[in-house]
Amino acid sequence: MEDAQIISLYFARDERALTETSQKYGGLCCSTGQRILGNSQDTEECWNDVLLKAWNRIPPERPQYFAAYLVTMMRNAALTLYEKLHAEKRGGTQTMLVLDELENCLSAPDDVEETVSAAETGEQIRQFVKTLSEDARNIFILRYVYMMPVKEIAERFHIGQSKVKVSLHRSRAALRDYLGGDRL
Repeated sequence: MEDAQIISLYFARDERALTETSQKYGGLCCSTGQRILGNSQDTEECWNDVLLKAWNRIPPERPQYFAAYLVTMMRNAALTLYEKLHAEKRGGTQTMLVLDELENCLSAPDDVEETVSAAETGEQIRQFVKTLSEDARNIFILRYVYMMPVKEIAERFHIGQSKVKVSLHRSRAALRDYLGGDRL
């Protein structure tokens, strides 16, 4: 079923919207959640939360890019749950690696002004990603949106891990410059 048809089911308050959403995007969203959480039960909990949020937000929202809309909600739900579950521990998981890599590019908001600034930074990052070459953009998105390990990215594009690491390093350096230098 096409995205527009699924969204129409949400607007009609037809529960088939949830089934169709799960069939079409459940695997993609759950793989994103699994990379962050590393636990299928927690991932399933987040996916159910995402479906509930989609049901409650559509309508009035009408997402233009339904897959991105769902993946973003899933990533945010998984990161929130991850923080809750690991507030005391800091392990070597993919999530911490990805966040550590971006640490020098982005600052954490400490007050209201910085929170507003963070929203503006999000838009700047979206604009920055558009400036990257297609290969660099794909690698950047797989790493920092889908939190895919370097090894999997290399396998997906049939390139060496070192090429992926170099691409990510260059993209982070370009992002730092794009955002106005070192953000620490």
